[in-house]
Amino acid sequence: MSQWLLKHKGALLVPIIITEPAVGTGGGLAAVFFHRPAQSEESKERGERLPPDIYGIGAFKTENGTWGTGLGGSFHFDDDSWRYAGLAGKASVNLDFYTQGTLLEPRKIGYNLDGIFSYQQVSRRFGRSDWFASARWIYMDLDSRLNLQSDNQYFKPKDFAQRASGLGLGLSYDSRDNTLTPSKGVLWRLEGTAYAPAFGSDNTFQTYRTHIYDYIPFASSCVLGLRADLRSARGDVPFYQLPSIDLRGISYGRYQDQNVGMLEAELRWNLNPRWALLGFGGAGKAWGRSINFGDASTRTTEGVGFRYLMARALGLYVGLDFARSQDDHAFYIQVGSAWR
Repeated sequence: MSQWLLKHKGALLVPIIITEPAVGTGGGLAAVFFHRPAQSEESKERGERLPPDIYGIGAFKTENGTWGTGLGGSFHFDDDSWRYAGLAGKASVNLDFYTQGTLLEPRKIGYNLDGIFSYQQVSRRFGRSDWFASARWIYMDLDSRLNLQSDNQYFKPKDFAQRASGLGLGLSYDSRDNTLTPSKGVLWRLEGTAYAPAFGSDNTFQTYRTHIYDYIPFASSCVLGLRADLRSARGDVPFYQLPSIDLRGISYGRYQDQNVGMLEAELRWNLNPRWALLGFGGAGKAWGRSINFGDASTRTTEGVGFRYLMARALGLYVGLDFARSQDDHAFYIQVGSAWR
């Protein structure tokens, strides 16, 4: 598979099998291409191994009428001194928004988002270190509609902003041995994005995120992954851009608020050079608008899975995860790491 993907310009056809509780079951297909970037002789002499360029196109549809199509990729230039990542597409998504409060039970409000989206980011390495600085542009032009007009009482007019256009900066540290399925190293990122009319946005607001993934090999055949993730939003944030607890086993958007924090651990046991078993668990909180951190409930998840090393030269594992929480359960087909 490595030879086919890297030397013969073959595509990895990835089935998109969706069991996400937020949108129901569904499927689609993605064609993903891999290419080894040009590498200088100096870089080869230093023993550096450059990450592959990855790009592709895909489409999907689910039973609740959600559909989407898009293309994107990540590329490395000048011995990985520069990195570019981009994504663009069109989608129509049917989701549920849950009101949060300490006195009343959460209310589920159905809504639809229909429109286009784009994400563009350029990163620059500091010398030959593992540190990067980045700049990004995020653009969305989405028509948001509630299934029941009577639910408008739970929102402000600015919650339905159509265009969100933001410029952001970031700082990151990346010492992972592999960007697809790491076995050792650390990825840390700090990023903030400002949305304002001057950038083409209807509302003025800011989003922030910092997260760290640490991969620790031990006992010759095991890898322990640790994840901490904090996200927040301030200003006139459209309701659908509020951060959400992002853990396997929890429906997307089920727990949204101004602030979201998550912890997760994953243990991979390599049975042999090709096959591995996984166990994972996590916890998260959402708070800020009407619930403070102390009053917010802790949502936990747990799950198991397996991995198969499909492309040895790329270090690319694929597999299946099953996860559950207090409210949901789901299967996930994984290509590479489950953490994004």
